Amino acid sequence: MISPKVLPELEKKVREIFAGDSSGHDWFHLDRVRAIALKLAAEEGADPSLVEASALLHDLEDHKREIRPGESLQEVCQSVGMEEAEIRRVRTIVEEVSFQGAGVATPVSSVEGAVVQDADRLDAIGAIGIARAFAFGGSRGRLLYDPDDPPVLHGDFDSYRSSRGATINHFYEKLLLLRDRMNTASARRMAQERHRFMELFLERFLREWEGRL
Repeated sequence: MISPKVLPELEKKVREIFAGDSSGHDWFHLDRVRAIALKLAAEEGADPSLVEASALLHDLEDHKREIRPGESLQEVCQSVGMEEAEIRRVRTIVEEVSFQGAGVATPVSSVEGAVVQDADRLDAIGAIGIARAFAFGGSRGRLLYDPDDPPVLHGDFDSYRSSRGATINHFYEKLLLLRDRMNTASARRMAQERHRFMELFLERFLREWEGRL
């Protein structure tokens, strides 16, 4: 269990680092993932303090952002007084969170890892997930949709990471796959409605794109 004194300081530090991000990987994303992860932790019997810390830190060293001096996971954790054994456990959870391509398995090694991974994926789908997908696509200069550029089910992390396809492709390459990749029964229940909402959105989007509505 991580000391209760650490978590408020960690929240303050992470909130400062992610302030102003407009790519969908902002402080509010971290806060939502924390809330979802704590809900799942209560249902699945995970350590809430470890889950909370990992949820707050899960995007810190993500491949999509530049890590500035003092912002590595090790530095941030040490700056708020986290013990080395705790840092190692958090790092393991964080390293297991990310989706790495349709053809890449992303197993977790603990119930804490399972709920943090599930929480991050729940925030990637549904209405929030749709908004975040287009925010990220816009931040990277990606097209909304290109009918001549079909989705690719990437077989390795490098090809997934380097993809520059249109934002609509991202739904087929990742977001629509997440419902069936949840680890916990709690997350699978939550994912059902969010998944259906994305399906309805895509149906409507394509009808309007093609002038059928």
